[in-house]
Amino acid sequence: MPVVVVTDSSACLAPELVEQYDIRVVPLHVLVDGRDLREGVDPMPDDLPAGATVTTSGASPGELTEVYARALEDSAGDGVLAVHISRQLSGTWEAGRQAAQALGPEVRLVDSQSTAMGTGFPVLAAARVAAAGGNLRAVYERAVEVADRSRVLIMVDRLDHLRRGGRIGTAAALLGTALAMKPVLHLVDGKLVLKEKTRTTTKALAKVVDGIVEFAGDGDAALAVHHLGAAERADEVATALRERLPLASEFVVSEFGAVLGAHVGPGAVGVLVIPGGAGAVPAPQP
Repeated sequence: MPVVVVTDSSACLAPELVEQYDIRVVPLHVLVDGRDLREGVDPMPDDLPAGATVTTSGASPGELTEVYARALEDSAGDGVLAVHISRQLSGTWEAGRQAAQALGPEVRLVDSQSTAMGTGFPVLAAARVAAAGGNLRAVYERAVEVADRSRVLIMVDRLDHLRRGGRIGTAAALLGTALAMKPVLHLVDGKLVLKEKTRTTTKALAKVVDGIVEFAGDGDAALAVHHLGAAERADEVATALRERLPLASEFVVSEFGAVLGAHVGPGAVGVLVIPGGAGAVPAPQP
C-alpha cells in the first residue's frame, strides 16, 4: 500500500473522498455540559439546550499514536503523512508531533495553518500523490505546497463564540459587536485575525466574494464555501463565485462541522480558495 494520509475531523472532507483515498480521519472532541462527543463518530445534539456549556478539544497524543501506528503498519513501511488543523487554533498538531516523535521518521506532519477545506484540500492533494505512487517526501512536499497557497475569509454574525473559545482577542470581539458590525476575518500564519468590519451582512459577504476572487486570479482554483445554519447565504456566495471564477476545477459547499461551528457561531460563512487548484498530481519521485 502507498503512503497513508491522516487528518482530523476539522478538515470537513466528504465521506466518499475519505473512502476513495483511504484517508484516516481522527475525531476532534466537542464537550457539551461535561459529555465528551467525538466529531464524526458520536451523534451531536441538533439543538443545544439554552445555557449549555460547549467547549472543544483536540485529539490526544494517545489517539493519534494509535491511528498513526495502524496507518504505518498498513503502509508496509512506505510512511504516513498527517495534515492537521492549524496549531494556532488547536492542540492537535502538537499532540501529533509527540505521537510522530515516538513512532519515528516514517511519520511526518504538516501544519495546514488553516482549517475546514483549508486543511482538506492539502489532504486531498497529498492523497492523490500517494495514490499515484509518490514517496513520503513527494506526498509531504505536495501537502505543504498546497497549504501555502491557501487563503481564507470568514464572515461571522458575532465574534462572541470565537472570543469565548480563545480564538480571537477580547478587544477584537468588542470591535466586532459594536454597532452590530459584521466582521470579516482571515487567517494570518494560522491565526484568525479581524480583517475589516462592515455594517451589514450583505456588504460583508460581498467583501468576502471580492476578496476570494482577487486571491484566485484568472486561472484554475479550488474553492470551498462553508456555513453554519446559513445555507441560503452560502448558496448566494457559491453562485456568485461560480459566475466570477468559471475556471475553478473543484468546488465544495458544506456545513462547518460541530467543532468549528462551536467557535464561529450560527450564521457564519467561510470561503477557502487554493489559487491554481489542488488536483494536479506531479510525477512520482524515485
